[in-house]
Amino acid sequence: MTIAIDIRRISAEDTVLLRHSVLWPDHPVSHVLLPEDASGFHYGAFLPGGDRPTAVVSVFVDALPRAGSDDRARAARFRKFACDPARQGRGVGTRLLAHAFNAAAAEMKCDVIWCDARTSAAGWYERRGMVRFGDTFFKGDVEYVKMKKALL
Repeated sequence: MTIAIDIRRISAEDTVLLRHSVLWPDHPVSHVLLPEDASGFHYGAFLPGGDRPTAVVSVFVDALPRAGSDDRARAARFRKFACDPARQGRGVGTRLLAHAFNAAAAEMKCDVIWCDARTSAAGWYERRGMVRFGDTFFKGDVEYVKMKKALL
C-alpha cells in the first residue's frame, strides 16, 4: 500500500536522526556524519503534516570507482539512504530514490549514479534498475557491494 508523501530538499542536519537510528544505531551519531555533507544534496520524504522526514538520502557528485567503460561519465553517489522501518514496504523509499536519481540527472547533470549497498539490500536496488559492480567488501562487520545505474 502506497502512502502520500512530500519529497523536498533538506539540510544535512535534518538527515542525521534517521541515518543514525536506521543505519548505525549501535555506533555514536558521529558515525553517520560525512565530511562532504556540506556539499551534498539532501532529500527527505515527509508524511502529510509531518515535520520530520520518514526517509532520507544524500547525493554527491563523486566519480565512479573502477569505472572502466564509464570513466568519462559524470557520476553522482548517494549515501546514507534510510527509511523509517515502520514505513518500509509502502513505496516511500522507492519514490525518494527515484527523486534522487532524477535530481542527480537534472540538477547535478550526472550520467550515472552509484552507491555502496549493503548486500542484504542489493536485491531491492536491483529491482529498481541498479546493477552490481566490483567485489564485495566490509565496513565493520557489514558486507557491501558497489551498485550503479545509468541516468537518462
